Amino acid sequence: MSQDRPLNNAELLSVLDWYRAAGVDLAVVDEPVDRFAQRPPAPSAPAQRAVAVAEVTPPATPSPGPIGGDPGEARQLAASAQNLDELRDILERYDGCGLKFRATQLVFADGNPDAKIMLIGEAPGAEEDRQGKPFVGRSGQLLNRMLGAIGLDRTKVYIVNTVPWRPPGNRTPTPEEMELCLPFLNRQVELVAPKLVMTLGGPAMQTVFKTTNGIIKMRGKWQEVSIGAHEVPALPTLHPAYLLRNPAAKQQAWRDLISFRQRLDALGLG
Repeated sequence: MSQDRPLNNAELLSVLDWYRAAGVDLAVVDEPVDRFAQRPPAPSAPAQRAVAVAEVTPPATPSPGPIGGDPGEARQLAASAQNLDELRDILERYDGCGLKFRATQLVFADGNPDAKIMLIGEAPGAEEDRQGKPFVGRSGQLLNRMLGAIGLDRTKVYIVNTVPWRPPGNRTPTPEEMELCLPFLNRQVELVAPKLVMTLGGPAMQTVFKTTNGIIKMRGKWQEVSIGAHEVPALPTLHPAYLLRNPAAKQQAWRDLISFRQRLDALGLG
C-alpha cells in the first residue's frame, strides 16, 4: 500500500481524535513564523484618528492569566465552601490552575454525596472530560464491575479525583497542579465525611497517604489517614486502567476488594 495516498474521512477523524487525546489544540503552518519580526500595516487616515483617540484613553487593566496560581488563595476559597454545591460553584469560577484552560469542563464528582464510602482516583480522562463525570470510560466500566462484585454500586459510593480537570494527553498532574487542587479535594472530603476511603492507583494513593512509595508496595494495606481535617481509614488498590493493561493483576485487586468488603461489614456500612 502506498505511504503517500490521501487519507479517507474515517482515517482523518481518527488522526484528529489522536491529536486531541495527546493534548494538541492549536494548528500551525509548515514554516515557522517570527511574530517579533512582523510589522503592522500602515494605518489609514480613519485608523490614525482612532489611534490618536486611543492615546488619550487609559488602557484597560489586563486580566490575570491562568499561570502561577496561588495555593494560599486556593486554600481560602476551598475553606469558604459550606456545602458541596458551593464548592462546585467555586471550582467552576476558579482560574488559578492552568489545567482548567485545556479541559472541556470540570469533572467534580459522581455517586451519592450522602454515602459513607468514598473512592478517590487521579484525574479525568478523555471520556470523563466529555461527560463531566469521573470514571465513565473503559476504566469506569471495570470499576462498576469491581464494585458490583462486593455488593456496591454508584448509589452507595461517592467518587472523586485528586484533580478535577483533565491534564493534556492524560499525563500525570504536576506537583504545582496538585498543590493548587489539593485544598479543594480536602474540603470535598471534609464535607462528605466518609467512614471509609479507597484510593485507585498510585498518584491518588501518594496524595492521600502522603508518601512517595509505589502502589505495588502499598496496595492492600489499611492505614488511618488525614485528608484535610478529616481522619478516616483508607485502603489503596490498583487503578482500573492498570488492570485493563495488566489483567494478571486483577487477582491482587480482588484481594483488596475482599478486604474492603470485610471492613464494610465490620462497620455495618454494607
